[in-house]
Amino acid sequence: MLENNKIRIIVFYKEYFQDFFSTQNERVKEKIIWTLSLIEDIDRISKLYLKYLENTGGLYEIRIQLGKDIFRVFCFFDSERLIIIANGFQKKTQKTPKQEIDKALKIKKEYENEK
Repeated sequence: MLENNKIRIIVFYKEYFQDFFSTQNERVKEKIIWTLSLIEDIDRISKLYLKYLENTGGLYEIRIQLGKDIFRVFCFFDSERLIIIANGFQKKTQKTPKQEIDKALKIKKEYENEK
């Protein structure tokens, strides 16, 4: 087991996620924190909360919903148990905007190049 009996460890890469998080209201922040804690603590995570994005080279989206508001946080695994958080956004359309996926892929590449 990892620190504090967590199954996974979440790490925030640079300021990308914090820039998004800091603009959210308290209820949204609480739901995001709750969802991230769930991902760290639960062995088998439902696709309701964490979904692999096909054809992205290892990108996942953390899915957060609060009422009618939908948020996505992109992440990727550095190892079996280490999750790197890239960026987040509020989803306003049915399909995830390509520019948001492209931004997450750019962050992933930046992380891998600095590692």
